[in-house]
Amino acid sequence: MDATTYGLDIAKRVFQLYWVDAQTGEVANRRFGRDDLIAFLAKRPAGRIALEACGSAHWWARKLRALGHEVVLLHAQFNRPFVQTNKSDAADARAIWTAVQQPDMCTAAKTEDQQVMLSLHRMRSLLVKFRTMQINLPVRSRSLRT
Repeated sequence: MDATTYGLDIAKRVFQLYWVDAQTGEVANRRFGRDDLIAFLAKRPAGRIALEACGSAHWWARKLRALGHEVVLLHAQFNRPFVQTNKSDAADARAIWTAVQQPDMCTAAKTEDQQVMLSLHRMRSLLVKFRTMQINLPVRSRSLRT
């Protein structure tokens, strides 16, 4: 039978996991702490875990791949149409689970090297921006200087 698909809403301290068991069809929606989530997923058979793409999602993707799971990242704009009720962690986890069932919704997780390179590019862009701002500062006329 197919592997179980999980929808994982990640936050700083609390993580919401939604899934439908592939064998029994049982729906589950549980809340975890960081260490509890890792321990829980380490015991589960390999499955497909969907996350909303953000900075920490790439770290989670690497961590969950090391546990043997397939990890899929979804852009936040793809998840919003699938939230059926008021926004909450549980509703977001279910929306992520629903969105990953759709074709062509996934983005690739970045490796640590790719994230480092992107941060270097961002720092360089900021340096260029600040340098340009300083160059374009208005120069006071000589009569105002003493």
